Amino acid sequence: MSIGPSLEDLLAKPDEEDQAGKSSELQEKIREITFKEKEAETENNAASVGLPYINLVGFGAGPDALSTIPKEQSQALKTICFLNDGQEIRLGTVDQTEEVKKLEAELKEKHLANVATYLISQHSFDYAFKLYDTLPEIRKFIKGIEITEEEINKFEQEIKTFKDLNEKLKKTSITELVTLIIAGAIKSRASDIHIEAEEKDIKVRYRIDGVLNDVAIIEKEIWPKINSRIKQLAKLKINVFNRPQDGRFAIFLKNDRIDVRVSALPTGFGESIVIRLLVASTVGLSFEELGLRGRSFKTLEREIKRPNGMIITTGPTGSGKTTTLYAILKRLNDPETKIITIEDPIEYELEGINQSQTSPTYTFAKGLRSIVRQDPDIIMVGEIRDLETAEISIQAALTGHLVLSTIHTNDAFGTIPRFLALGAKPFLLAPALNVAIGQRLVRKLCKNCQAETELDNESLERVKTLLSTLPEEDKTEYKIDLNNLKFYKGQGCDVCQGLGYKGRIGIYEIMPITGEIEDTIVKGNLSEIDIKAIATKIGVITMAQDGLLKALEGITSVEEVFRVSE
Repeated sequence: MSIGPSLEDLLAKPDEEDQAGKSSELQEKIREITFKEKEAETENNAASVGLPYINLVGFGAGPDALSTIPKEQSQALKTICFLNDGQEIRLGTVDQTEEVKKLEAELKEKHLANVATYLISQHSFDYAFKLYDTLPEIRKFIKGIEITEEEINKFEQEIKTFKDLNEKLKKTSITELVTLIIAGAIKSRASDIHIEAEEKDIKVRYRIDGVLNDVAIIEKEIWPKINSRIKQLAKLKINVFNRPQDGRFAIFLKNDRIDVRVSALPTGFGESIVIRLLVASTVGLSFEELGLRGRSFKTLEREIKRPNGMIITTGPTGSGKTTTLYAILKRLNDPETKIITIEDPIEYELEGINQSQTSPTYTFAKGLRSIVRQDPDIIMVGEIRDLETAEISIQAALTGHLVLSTIHTNDAFGTIPRFLALGAKPFLLAPALNVAIGQRLVRKLCKNCQAETELDNESLERVKTLLSTLPEEDKTEYKIDLNNLKFYKGQGCDVCQGLGYKGRIGIYEIMPITGEIEDTIVKGNLSEIDIKAIATKIGVITMAQDGLLKALEGITSVEEVFRVSE
């Protein structure tokens, strides 16, 4: 009877184990070779269909990325999100079907982010898909908040003045406080919300019609919670306080959408946060609603109908240049016309127009070179900042395109000297430039509380001097009587939050490039004063004069005109 393994058994066993180990190792190598072949095949397929390729094996997608696409949808489309930083979304798909393309568009719209899709292998997808189960919890990706119509209505009923808002903020929870600040800004038509850390407290200010207004004081003790809440909404890093951060989210109202951009900046007493509100419906301003009238309106209307040339708007940041260009584009947009823009950034989406946005590698100049190869009829360049962009724009204007753009000068008369300072050739600029537009935005008087007012002697003399130099036909059209001038001011009421103003309108100077100005450009070495003298001679109305004509009609005040134009 055997009491243990025989010598043969003991000698044979190591051989069997060794053989099994070698078999397992061989199978693993075969699998590895197969996977590599599949990845190489996928990479080749990606190149053939024009998609980038990536291998997600070993790539650790985080919760923010995975939760961008629900697990069930990810499985059905064989598509997974492996990166989402709030501004860039990266998808991996086994097959870019029409459903996947539709998903790309939906994610771009929902998250206000750039979306790019990579081709991945089935093995790569299977590896990444398992991460759904390994994570203990995938939190919902917060990219937008909803302020209901009921909340807006409640604000309108409970709060009539900034003082009411200040009192209400002291009695509100953190979550409601942030919503209330934003709702208050929407109700007040604010373009920006400034929340600034000071030594003893936190100041909240709204930029309404271009002017900052103090609206509330918040206790400094609760600032960290408010700060965190805003950062959560904008997908900023909550624990970063020592460097600037930028983020964004969306607010969806019943019949509108507000794109919200958030900037956090470290200061001496803590972070300062600025929230910009971009209301989608704002872009609905038509060409006729800009505030242009009389000869100025007719001149610009004529110039934008020309098939080629350059239309340039000028003015400081916040003077309404983009709104003017968008209104012109809307006027020119029809099925027979191809319009392409390059902007920094795209502020509003325009239906029927191809809009592109700059990036560190896609500059105005590079984008413009690509755009002219797309056979456009009309091109909008967000800003001409350098000689390369100026030269390409001029060449496009001379070769059959209508080019719209902006350039930083104080007024229309500075447009030509600015182009020449950049290095543009005078003999090319002269025939390319159609019209230069100088503009500012003035606040409109509140119709509910405006009343007639008297000017002090100094202001009255300035007004008379400016109006006396108007062309005679304009004096007749607007019935100017220098001995009988009436002006108005706002008293302040609940309708305008006590400001005396509500809304804004443009004041303009429209300078067409006539033969005399064109000849002067070709000669070169001309100053802004020279251009203004010629423009005045041919009857161009200045911004200040246009503003005073609006003041005489009770649209704005003399004080407001002088504030923005001189």
